Amino acid sequence: MNVISRSTIREFIEKDNRCEQQLNSWYHLAILADWKKPQDVKSKFSSASFLPGNIVVFNIKGNSYRLVTRIAYNCGSVYIQFIGTHAEYNKKKFG
Repeated sequence: MNVISRSTIREFIEKDNRCEQQLNSWYHLAILADWKKPQDVKSKFSSASFLPGNIVVFNIKGNSYRLVTRIAYNCGSVYIQFIGTHAEYNKKKFG
């Protein structure tokens, strides 16, 4: 998959490096993936949540952090919309 954008992850890690290893692991798994449908994501990330508009929420570091993406399955792209703590995520609206 084409993950847009790696810089979002780097910028977040500069602010909060407590989940650096987990975000980098997610990134490397995502760029090697070939997700054609939500079930493909679910088979690799069983705790992922799916919202309307192809938004997929990944739990990072034991659900302490949330990574919110929008996946364009038809063109193989994953756009990172948000990275933050679970508490920060709860204050946002997605979907």
